[in-house]
Amino acid sequence: MYLWQRTEWPKFLWRADYLSELLAGVRHRQGRLLGQMEALGFPSRQEAVLRTLTDDVLKSSEIEGERLDLEQVRSSIARRLGVDIGALKPADRHVEGVVEMMLDATGRYDQPLTRERLFDWHAALFPTGRSGITRIRVGAWRDDATGPMEVVSGPMGKEHVHFEAPPAERLDEEMARFLEWFEAGPAMDPVLKAGLAHLWFVTVHPFDDGNGRIARAVADLMLARSEGSGQRFYSMSAEIRQERAAYYQILEETQRGPLDVTPWLEWFLRTLDRAIAGAHGTLGNVLQQAHFWDSIAQVPLNERQRLVLKKMLGGFEGKLTTSKYAKLAKCSHDTALRDIAALVESGALVRGPEGGRSTSYHLAGISDQPGGALRSAACGSSGYRD
Repeated sequence: MYLWQRTEWPKFLWRADYLSELLAGVRHRQGRLLGQMEALGFPSRQEAVLRTLTDDVLKSSEIEGERLDLEQVRSSIARRLGVDIGALKPADRHVEGVVEMMLDATGRYDQPLTRERLFDWHAALFPTGRSGITRIRVGAWRDDATGPMEVVSGPMGKEHVHFEAPPAERLDEEMARFLEWFEAGPAMDPVLKAGLAHLWFVTVHPFDDGNGRIARAVADLMLARSEGSGQRFYSMSAEIRQERAAYYQILEETQRGPLDVTPWLEWFLRTLDRAIAGAHGTLGNVLQQAHFWDSIAQVPLNERQRLVLKKMLGGFEGKLTTSKYAKLAKCSHDTALRDIAALVESGALVRGPEGGRSTSYHLAGISDQPGGALRSAACGSSGYRD
């Protein structure tokens, strides 16, 4: 029996006394992080938001086995936030749609979550009306035309069913009840509400595809409300990505368990706590960046040099070589050599131990290179259909 099949559904229960200390600790660390970020200068705070949102978009997609282009995501977010990162890489429609959904969820956290808004998010996720090569219903609840909605894994013919969602004829009623609770339900801590909203949404699984990503966006919206800010300084999706197996396990166990969802909320709070702790890595990297720019404030830089340095501080992957500099700056090899030589002489770049054409360069005083906090591990398909 699944949660939605129980007589008292959706009257969730949890042990408030058991969770109270954990919740208080999470809220305390959440407040401290926000205070630390607010103390940063505006450019540094914007860079922290850019890094966090980029990580959030990348990792939420990776949870479902999909890897997006880092530079496209970063460029799309930077353009929408008005952050100058130099030349922007054009983003395809799919990337733009994912970014649009995430920015709407967090940036407009004070706006009500409605059926139409969820439909808009879904349409943004699937701009071609297809999931892979399969045509799906976009901007509408699923209709189960091809059978019941199931979360499965394993090869074709040997699939393991982890979960079956409520039938399509119940979706209008189920989602109306969810949205009413989300906006006007009983008073409760919004961090706990974020965890319950995530679980409730994936239990109903209202769309043909994209339910996991939208559930995480719904939770992010409520977390933004808990902070009274649309600026994101930690990524819940990035932490879930690191613990993807545990994420699916706790979801499956909860779906097959009683309406006492204390274990799920405990997992959610501990994962959120780790996400907040992980944000200090982003903070440290942003402070390193600010220190780097301060250290070369008196160094005359041309537009090519400034562009490449910004790339190295942001979503740059691999080592900088003369040929890569020439490609990034759209200049000749000789011009690249002169620019790099000037940066090395000024102390902005440090020459690597290699010689000849393979000589590489890295930024002086920046320990986490290349790509900063945004390095993204390659991943394969999770085997789950969200």
